[in-house]
Amino acid sequence: MTTEKFHRLSFGAHRKNIYLIEKFLEDICDYYNINNTYFAHMHTAVTEAAENAIIHGNKNNPDKKVTIDFIIKKEGFAFIVKDEGQGFVADIVPDPTDPEADFSKTEGRGLFVMKSLADEVIYHNNGNTIELLFKQASITKQMAQDRMQTLLDSIENAHKKQTH
Repeated sequence: MTTEKFHRLSFGAHRKNIYLIEKFLEDICDYYNINNTYFAHMHTAVTEAAENAIIHGNKNNPDKKVTIDFIIKKEGFAFIVKDEGQGFVADIVPDPTDPEADFSKTEGRGLFVMKSLADEVIYHNNGNTIELLFKQASITKQMAQDRMQTLLDSIENAHKKQTH
């Protein structure tokens, strides 16, 4: 896997630590100029994944860690959320949109939210690691400079053609 940049947040599996995610995401989105719509999607999906890691994976054990890695991949921005639990099988989690589902239970709603907001959700390591991929939809400073230079080059080339 080729990466340009890598950032990590690690914290004890306690719900009071969820606030750390917002600052982590704000810093990433500010640095990479990720638009507000994607920030909201990332924030909701990553927070949901972290809460699942705390509650279901690490069983609210603050001695266990939740780790969130941010990696820029060729396809886009990836957040990889890992817990120290036993994992789970995503295919057996009930689908909350199923009309036959028991709506008194909340199982599967978090996964549904993550799948709805991220462009791709991938499970690794028996389900104790979840990767949320957000395809490239923002523009970084370097991309902006490259695009501006391409535009300027095009204008200059068009001007040269008109004068010859």
